[in-house]
Amino acid sequence: MLMNLRCGLCFGDAVIISLLASVAALSHRSLANVELETERTLAIVKPDGVFGNYTSSIRKIILDSGFSIQREATLHLDEDSVRSFYAEHSTKSFFPNLVKYMTSGPVLIMVLQKANAIADWRTLIGPTDARKAKSTHPDSIRAMCGEDLERNCVHGSDSYESAAREISFFFTQTFSEGTILKHDEL
Repeated sequence: MLMNLRCGLCFGDAVIISLLASVAALSHRSLANVELETERTLAIVKPDGVFGNYTSSIRKIILDSGFSIQREATLHLDEDSVRSFYAEHSTKSFFPNLVKYMTSGPVLIMVLQKANAIADWRTLIGPTDARKAKSTHPDSIRAMCGEDLERNCVHGSDSYESAAREISFFFTQTFSEGTILKHDEL
């Protein structure tokens, strides 16, 4: 009977150890999946960034910060596209200036990907007001190439929902020039 009891304990210990190992493996796998989950966000280098020849510097900062550039397109936006993209701001006093600014020259539009892409890109670009960025976030992209609140060089999605909407806007729509913005290559 003592022998059976020992075998029972051995068998029980083996089952418990096996269960604990399974739980640990699942927990590790779950943590690994969280680490591997990536987000996508939309980045726009606005006309002042393109005219100021900042696109190469911005691309380097993006890549050096661990992002991958999934898609990109350089285009000159028309008024209808800008009005539609920034529709949420249409009632604000700065809207006419925003439309004029965003149609003043070409923009570089990129889909960036990495873990925590939305928040990391927003941190990298700095405060919306480039003048403020120059004093409070001097290493930010807006401090590097932005001028002020309206001419701030770059755009970044502010939420997961905005990122999905904005990416879809640029990379599934056909523009008036007939350019289809659905690129798989860089």
